[in-house]
Amino acid sequence: MNRNKFVLQIALAIFLILIAALAGQLRKVQKEWRTAVRIMPGASEPYVVFDPNQIDETRENSEPEVLVKFRPGVSGDAITKITARLNDRVEDEIESVSGLAAIDDLDNVEAESIAAEYRALPEVEYAEPSYEISLNHDGGGFKHLHPNDARFSDQWALDNDGRNGGKEGADIGALRAWVTTTGDDDIVVAVLDSGVDYTHSDLQNNIWIRPEKIKQYEDRELGSIEDVHGYNAVENTGDPMDENGHGTHCAGIIGAEGGNEIGISGVNWKVKIMPLKFMNASGFGTGKNAIEAINYVIDRKRAGVNVRVISASWGTRLRSRALEDVIRKAHEAGILLVAASGNDGINTDHLPQYPAGYDLGNLISVAALNRKDELASFSNYGAKSVHLAAPGANILSTWLGNEYEEHSGTSMATPMVSGVAALVLSRRPQLSVAELRSILLRAVDKISHLNGKVSTGGRISSVKAVGAE
Repeated sequence: MNRNKFVLQIALAIFLILIAALAGQLRKVQKEWRTAVRIMPGASEPYVVFDPNQIDETRENSEPEVLVKFRPGVSGDAITKITARLNDRVEDEIESVSGLAAIDDLDNVEAESIAAEYRALPEVEYAEPSYEISLNHDGGGFKHLHPNDARFSDQWALDNDGRNGGKEGADIGALRAWVTTTGDDDIVVAVLDSGVDYTHSDLQNNIWIRPEKIKQYEDRELGSIEDVHGYNAVENTGDPMDENGHGTHCAGIIGAEGGNEIGISGVNWKVKIMPLKFMNASGFGTGKNAIEAINYVIDRKRAGVNVRVISASWGTRLRSRALEDVIRKAHEAGILLVAASGNDGINTDHLPQYPAGYDLGNLISVAALNRKDELASFSNYGAKSVHLAAPGANILSTWLGNEYEEHSGTSMATPMVSGVAALVLSRRPQLSVAELRSILLRAVDKISHLNGKVSTGGRISSVKAVGAE
């Protein structure tokens, strides 16, 4: 064997060794790939479907970025295939709105770019980012029923006697309305907010508890949720305990227990508050979580829970078609939504806030008044987009830790109206959403300076609403 042949054989041996090593690595890669993906049966070509067990902790805890409404006829398998092809996953389907899904991008791309990618697909009706949402608050002679609650004298919104610079009679007329009804614990009002402190001594007897005859909440993607007191969309659990205080404050306005000799009285002495938590301890939430919470309410209504009103003291400047769709579905389920007009001191006919700005048959938008019967300086207004006003400045209500605090905002005016709606239903439970809304919009005390500011030109009157005058 000459030297040239020997060198050639050595080179060939090295080449074969490298090929074998490369093949081994390829088989290892293929094996690892198969553990993370599976081929969908019946598919015309293979595509990646992520195994939840293979998604790392960062992805597992990420918040879905976009809401996508697929066109009618697009199957669940097709949706799975589309999202997998784009390296996304369906975090939750919104059952009440056919084809609507919350989608989590696994590449951490900007939400608007993801939405644009989906909007370009022929299978998609619309796609939008899951926007951030924030709270709406700033830091005689007639028969009447007076509650014995210890701090009722500080509740000017229910009985304004003119103290502390107020205007006598500039209130919702609660004392006279209570002669007719103090509420009914068969009526359920959902507080869509930061949750509710359901252990507060002035709230605990009026907190909704899921009846034994109603099965616990089941969601195809989220699984089974033991919803004893309501729903937590932030953590997808059945514990809606408030960590912010805002939702507890709103709940007390609607239904702090009346006549129990402690604290305050709600507009309803008796009612059932369903806590819904979609905002965190800092007072921020997402459109996706708000939608999931409303979807929960619709499911509970269909299951037999008599939930008739959703109180929504929050808003965003960004219009969401997905949020609008699910509120429309709530209308079909017989549920009224009362929404805060916002605290920017602007005309929302020109710069709308949502959900208050949607033109829907089950929605009422509320402005805020101070104790002088004046439109509060912070309150939004709009002759077309805002329907009526209610007290919303320096409102005393329940707070975390079994406490009470005063707060101001259209956030406080909104549950005033939600509470009056529940009072009406306590007398006339068979009212449709359209009938209930019509009664509330007619039941106002006209105030001249509200002309051109709210469509009814007035402040909500519980007396007129329950037919006590």
